Amino acid sequence: MIDDDTLRIWEFGSYLVTVFGLPLAAFALWREARTERDNEREEIEQRDEETYLQLSEQYTQFVESVLRYPELGLHPRLPAPADLDPEQQARKLLLFEMLIALFERAYILLYEDALDAQGARRWQSWADYMTQWSARRDFREALPDLLIGEDPEFSRYIRGLCEQAEGRTP
Repeated sequence: MIDDDTLRIWEFGSYLVTVFGLPLAAFALWREARTERDNEREEIEQRDEETYLQLSEQYTQFVESVLRYPELGLHPRLPAPADLDPEQQARKLLLFEMLIALFERAYILLYEDALDAQGARRWQSWADYMTQWSARRDFREALPDLLIGEDPEFSRYIRGLCEQAEGRTP
């Protein structure tokens, strides 16, 4: 049998576990969950940054394509030449298709109604590109055909930019 002193020691030990051990265990679980959430946030942030960098690289490649054909006048801030032959018109339309595909990808991957500060900065650079291109009359004129089969929300967004640009463009 267990004597009274031993029983009291065991009872005291169980009180110690209850008083100190349970709160300590709860704190350890809370801390682990918080660390896990922080790690998930960092992974998401890193993934978003990688996505942004990949899209930026694709836009740079697109701009390099535009620079290979200066006769098309496709710099977004320059007026479009009116006297393009059919081959040049086809090339320009193909470049516009590439651009719309890139813009749609950026919209789907980066745009959200509620963005954090870093996400808003990333998105704003793409919104600026889209606004520049939407200011071009030839881009706006090609847009209905370019948007066939594209994401409906993206289509509404880029059409809205074009409508705003049309009001500003003489």
